[in-house]
Amino acid sequence: CVIRDDRALVADLAAGAWWIAIDSYADASGPKPGAYTLDVKVPVSGACLVNPIPQGAAGDFADVDGVPVEPPGLGGCPPGMAAVAGFCIDRWEAALVEDVGGVRRGWSPYRNPGAATVIAVSAPGVVPQGYVDQVHAGAACARAGKRLCTDAEWLRACQGAAGTTYPYGAARAPGRCNDARTCHPAVQYFQSSDSSVFSMIGHSCLDQLPDGLARTGAHAGCVSADGLYDLMGNLHEWTADPAGTFRGGFFVDTTINGNGCLYRTTAHDVSHWDYSTGFRCCAAAP
Repeated sequence: CVIRDDRALVADLAAGAWWIAIDSYADASGPKPGAYTLDVKVPVSGACLVNPIPQGAAGDFADVDGVPVEPPGLGGCPPGMAAVAGFCIDRWEAALVEDVGGVRRGWSPYRNPGAATVIAVSAPGVVPQGYVDQVHAGAACARAGKRLCTDAEWLRACQGAAGTTYPYGAARAPGRCNDARTCHPAVQYFQSSDSSVFSMIGHSCLDQLPDGLARTGAHAGCVSADGLYDLMGNLHEWTADPAGTFRGGFFVDTTINGNGCLYRTTAHDVSHWDYSTGFRCCAAAP
């Protein structure tokens, strides 16, 4: 208990994770029903208003992956996938390659596919594809002979046979997944905490800021019992829900819309994309 008061309290908290409990109180005359107001202010530090990427830097749409080679599948599944409870699922968040006349070439993970013909691949050590909407994600899976995962499949893959809240277990382990970047990338890149920066979250440089989007499998402890990486954090992952759902949180947050595997965003339709949206594919079991 940091501080207790019967009228008003103010407490400055150090950076970190905190529980805030709100309860009524009583004095000699009995319980006091309220109303009560909780006002939590999170100031933006000076460091979060400094963009570390030089303005005017070239390479906004950098192709940093080339054409990834998918490792052999597990449990008889296609390359890059593992068998889970009767279906196959990508072990890593998907990257994209472009199909040009039957020849594969690299595609920037910082660019929405647009009119390009792209194919989903799953491999370790690559930058996963952000900036993707559900429509393009589903098409990229289909070209790879796969499909987007259903919500039930995605949850089973993340929670494991034990049904845990986090892919690695029942209790949150800070730092195990890529899920708690201190500075919001839009605030940092545009060097402003004004709400207008959140209208520019499709900017290709947001996922190129330091200590942001991680390469697939870089957080070795963020793995499920079935050998699946980054189901929590790093990028939101689209499912096949026709109303539009992405799951798992991303590298800034895995708590606002639910903890860990239970994180679910339904505020956007299938055409939405921004720097935080990614995906992985599923397929029928062999």
